[in-house]
Amino acid sequence: MLKRYREIGDDEPVSSETKRRKADGESHTTELTHRDYTVGWICALPKELIASTAMLDETHPDLRKQPNDHNAYTLGRIGEHNVVIACLPKGEIGNNNSATVAARMTSTFQSIKFGLMVGIGGGVPKSVRLGDVVVSTPTDGFGGVIQWDFGKTEQGGTFKRTGALNRPPSELLTALTKLEKEHAMKGSKIPQYLEELEKNWPRLVPKYIRSESLKDVLFRADYNHVKSSTICDMGISSSGAEEGEEEEDDEEEEEEEGGHCIHCDQSKIIRRRPRDMRVNYGLIASGNQVIKDAAFRDEINTKLGGKVLCFEMEAAGLMNDFPCIVIRGICDYADSHKNKDWQEHAATVAAAFAKELLSVVPPQEVEQMPAIKSNRPSIS
Repeated sequence: MLKRYREIGDDEPVSSETKRRKADGESHTTELTHRDYTVGWICALPKELIASTAMLDETHPDLRKQPNDHNAYTLGRIGEHNVVIACLPKGEIGNNNSATVAARMTSTFQSIKFGLMVGIGGGVPKSVRLGDVVVSTPTDGFGGVIQWDFGKTEQGGTFKRTGALNRPPSELLTALTKLEKEHAMKGSKIPQYLEELEKNWPRLVPKYIRSESLKDVLFRADYNHVKSSTICDMGISSSGAEEGEEEEDDEEEEEEEGGHCIHCDQSKIIRRRPRDMRVNYGLIASGNQVIKDAAFRDEINTKLGGKVLCFEMEAAGLMNDFPCIVIRGICDYADSHKNKDWQEHAATVAAAFAKELLSVVPPQEVEQMPAIKSNRPSIS
């Protein structure tokens, strides 16, 4: 049974309706301890942490960390599960950093039974679109996540991928089956969770809730992004490095604000019928480098059997030592037209799906699962 607050000296759980009382000498309560948290939730970026925190049904006070634990934790509850959320240090990304954060988390919170890796990723057309959710599930012999850049170079320069990553826990795969059934029969609760975010966190709405300004644009894979106009003789100054640098800065600012592809040939856009957000289950490719090239993206996908739905940079560092499901909101197409417009909303739909997944994971099953616990040496 879920424990939220306990009376001092009493091991029995207190009802969720019990409110905190001030320490007035008559009744005292204490916050949850480390052992009361069973779900570990990891994000890579601050915007992913913000979206994830907004999905909590209840937030809890901080707990003391071990001296060698440099993670920053957000504690709370989703449904019947107590959740601990950690984000990679600002500016640090990649599989090695995610593995370090997970090791510290399971060392401090030793009752964690499974994990969720929640955030954004680059989608692989044609089945995946911006704003969709991709969930790692076993596919064609792969466990759900594959490290595409781990292997060895053989004679003739041929790259051979080596190693294999573990599957997610069976309890989570069973929950995914149930959730897929619920989606087919009743629809997803993601829209409901987004409405709740609008009500509870209005400051987040402009970026984290999809607006009409977000356009899902997919260019042909053989057409690269054009950073500036190819027409140079339109009265634009070209009389010196300082002016050129200033002009370039203005252009970068313009692109950052949403005018990215203003110089791209609009006839190269692939026309597609509008559709609603979808949840896609399948293979996620993880590596230690950002992919911003459609041809390279498609080449990797082809080598992996054409079943990759999403590219990202952290999951491979988790799968073997942090049993988890990877949930990615699609914010770009891993091509040269990649931009940041969709990132906050993509992070939000991913977090909303994670919340919905936890709603179909029975707490009784979680109690019976073995704790992950970190067997690694202490990390300083």
